[in-house]
Amino acid sequence: MKFLIAFVALFALALAAPSADVQVLRSDSDVGPEGFNYALETSDGTKTQEQGQLNNIGTEQEAIAVKGSYRFVADDGVTYEVTYIADENGFQPQGAHLPVAPEA
Repeated sequence: MKFLIAFVALFALALAAPSADVQVLRSDSDVGPEGFNYALETSDGTKTQEQGQLNNIGTEQEAIAVKGSYRFVADDGVTYEVTYIADENGFQPQGAHLPVAPEA
């Protein structure tokens, strides 16, 4: 499980890796056996942060719960921001630009 937590954190950082002309303004990470935190901010306006916590340790229901957000400036100059939770209920993103399911 420790490997999974470390892999998820490193994978997220790799996806957020800036291009050559963008500078990293802030990069923090803390990976432990039962959770992780990371934050990244770059000079192009990209910002990402995430926290993960291992729940139900030692049981058959052991799972990681993650919450975080990311923000970026698109090619059209608009800043998009998404906050999310990923847990036993699946990935649940929220953002002003994301479609919302109709009321049942």
